[in-house]
Amino acid sequence: MLEVSHLNVFHGESQAIRDVSFRVGNCESVAIMGRNGMGKTTLLKSLIGMLPSRSGSIRVESQELAGSPSHQRVLKGLAFVPQGRMIFSQLSVEENILVGLRHPQRTVPEYIYRFFPVLAEMKSRRGGNLSGGQQQMLAIARALVTDPKVLILDEPTEGIQPSIIKDIARVLNLLRVERQIAIVVSEQVLSFALDLADRFLVIDRGRIVHDEARAQLDQEKVKSFLTI
Repeated sequence: MLEVSHLNVFHGESQAIRDVSFRVGNCESVAIMGRNGMGKTTLLKSLIGMLPSRSGSIRVESQELAGSPSHQRVLKGLAFVPQGRMIFSQLSVEENILVGLRHPQRTVPEYIYRFFPVLAEMKSRRGGNLSGGQQQMLAIARALVTDPKVLILDEPTEGIQPSIIKDIARVLNLLRVERQIAIVVSEQVLSFALDLADRFLVIDRGRIVHDEARAQLDQEKVKSFLTI
């Protein structure tokens, strides 16, 4: 589904991502974990094309995306939910979702409101008037209507209360089965990642230093990478 090979990304003269390679299978969910400043956001932004890669390959179903602008990567199957959500605060819930539609129809797909009923209840409300958890649901919904093959989420639990975090993990698990999408999520909250991910990658100083399936996961070892 998604294959990243020998990816290198620089900030000016400083190398932020160092020879990163990993693969995400069909309907698989992969958590990329690490402390702040270790390269999680940089890696995800380079996948969607918000940051250029110096070298390496990014493929979705054998289509090469490295070097392509972000909008072409979306057309080829990537969708991105940024850290901080970045919804349009002055637009209504429904208008925010419609912004993401890549097809001519101007109606919200049925499954969006089925998975996020609170958005249906608040579809006429301004995005800026929603709670943090509701805004995160809205950001996910906006990404989903692009019909992605791979959904990328950057720190989705940031600023959200624990009960909503559980709901978001549950919905994402249902969505990836029904919509046949893979998920790549950067995260620091291990409990959320355990609810969602099939596999765990740990990034440290721009390198993948640990890769383990959930069934064999050594939680204490992962926690040691997340603490200072």
